[in-house]
Amino acid sequence: MEYLIIIVSAIFVNNIVLSQFLGICPFLGVSTKVNTAAGMAAAVTFVMALSTLVTYLIQYYILLPLGIGFMQTLTFILVIAALVQMIEIILKKISPAMYKALGIFLPLITTNCCVLGVAIMVVSKEFSFGGASHMLNLGESVVYSVAMALGFGVALILFAGIREQLELSDIPKAFKGIPIALITAGILALAFMGFSGLVK
Repeated sequence: MEYLIIIVSAIFVNNIVLSQFLGICPFLGVSTKVNTAAGMAAAVTFVMALSTLVTYLIQYYILLPLGIGFMQTLTFILVIAALVQMIEIILKKISPAMYKALGIFLPLITTNCCVLGVAIMVVSKEFSFGGASHMLNLGESVVYSVAMALGFGVALILFAGIREQLELSDIPKAFKGIPIALITAGILALAFMGFSGLVK
């Protein structure tokens, strides 16, 4: 049951983009086409799951035992950068079209605050389930990070779909482009706030 609560709260209640407002740069930049948004969501899911796994192990088996917890942010950024580099190489070989479509936003996953934010949240936050608070174990941490990445993907794909429809709509000239995108993002964030009563 705890895993279900983690998944529902990460995707809907505490959506990383629409509730916590992390990862806004790729959210606005890559969300013009659904295909590109899906590719970015898959890349972020892969990086977030692997980086959480690796950073969790580094935090609890290297940094804390050696008393160098202050190196956490730097270490986590290096791990994320290495994983993003790996994805870039793989995508360039497997899907050059996707690699080209993601463009500059692929290397920007390294500095995407939602990836780093989730890695830090997992090792530093206490989560409450059924009234009791505890730190997430490794399994819960990976489930949490994948669910957060799926939440990022849901927001990104929904927003991309809406933006594709807006391209076909008759919008006043003053609202075309970024203004209507920001208004839509705000309305989408308000819609996701409706899920806040699901999980305490």
